[in-house]
Amino acid sequence: MAIFLRIYDIIKMITNSVAAWYEGTPRPERCYFMQFEKSCGAIVYRKFHGNIELLLIKHANGGHWSFPKGHVENNETEEETARREIFEETGLEVILDTSFREVVTYSPKKDTRKDVIYFLAKAVTYDYIPQEEEISQIKWVEISRAHSILSYDNDKQLVTKAKPLIKDMM
Repeated sequence: MAIFLRIYDIIKMITNSVAAWYEGTPRPERCYFMQFEKSCGAIVYRKFHGNIELLLIKHANGGHWSFPKGHVENNETEEETARREIFEETGLEVILDTSFREVVTYSPKKDTRKDVIYFLAKAVTYDYIPQEEEISQIKWVEISRAHSILSYDNDKQLVTKAKPLIKDMM
């Protein structure tokens, strides 16, 4: 019987310690749930008059320069999403290179985490048509000038990683 009383005392002591710790722990006013988003796109490139050029888009919402990308819809694969978004935003047909696959993760708004999957894409067609609702401007720029135009460091780092691969493919 004495052993059961001792076990009871130990459990009571642990319970009181946990309760005291828990009571002293600050609690948020609201419980937030993290939302997850996934987009796919590509660094689109071409060789033009001996120079390697990248396709950059300026978003109508926010005015930042980046690469074509967009949300995964329904049961699309990452590759299907990237091709569809490139075509919707620019009107270009591309050949995707999935051996280059980089993930950029960031928080576009409070309580949201977004993964953007980027591939390389060789342009098959060069004449673009901006998607009026989302894209305010599109331009081909020499790869060496891309850093000075891109708005975000993540995109600049992508160019740095992709540059030697693109040069090897040309």
